[in-house]
Amino acid sequence: MSEPLVRLDEAQVAYRGRLALGPLSLDLSPGALTAVVGPSGGGKSTTLRLLAGLEAPSAGRAVRRLARGETAVVFQAPTLAPWASAEANVALPLELAGMGRTEARTRARAALARVGLAGAERLRPAQLSGGMAMRASLARALITAPKLLLLDEPFAALDEITRRALADDVLRLWAETRPAVVFVTHNVEEAVYMAERVVVLTRGPGRIAATFHTPGPLPRPPGFRADAAFRQTVEQVSAALESAVRESAA
Repeated sequence: MSEPLVRLDEAQVAYRGRLALGPLSLDLSPGALTAVVGPSGGGKSTTLRLLAGLEAPSAGRAVRRLARGETAVVFQAPTLAPWASAEANVALPLELAGMGRTEARTRARAALARVGLAGAERLRPAQLSGGMAMRASLARALITAPKLLLLDEPFAALDEITRRALADDVLRLWAETRPAVVFVTHNVEEAVYMAERVVVLTRGPGRIAATFHTPGPLPRPPGFRADAAFRQTVEQVSAALESAVRESAA
């Protein structure tokens, strides 16, 4: 069995003496798809920062077996440079790593084509729809072939049709290179659809209230959202989340 890429061992995070997360223990195996759900203020984004190595725990341990450049993060806002074209935005990680401009731009065009943005290479962020901007962000995150991809509520500002299309895009792209993926969301159905494991956090300080393994193949086949086992898992995760919120508020 492969060693985990990241291991949180009784990790805690405190701000100004106030505990915001933990203790929390979580392993991320290579290629695994994990979703994290929980109430606002439960530490979902803090957990993501620990996994990304952007923050150190106040207590406990966070062990990462990843080299520089092997982790990519996609945030809720696309965070594209407004003055640069989609092609230039996607090429930026390669150029910062020392790759020549011509090669970087060639790879950026291929990456944009992979996410359905062929023909949009010269458009600037203001000329992209919300879904297109998120696809460009995904292309930029995946262009370095990361071993760990962290998604912090990337679809929250999008309409339902676009969300569903992007969910399938992410799973298709995951199947091509198999990075470990952590997907943070408020949407329980989205979590069950996107992951093989769903972790439910309590209110802050966030702790793991329950873990579920989801049914069915990944990527998901057409019509999977209507599958009885899928619907049952959605209801089970929803009930666990409601219970965690009630208990932590008591």
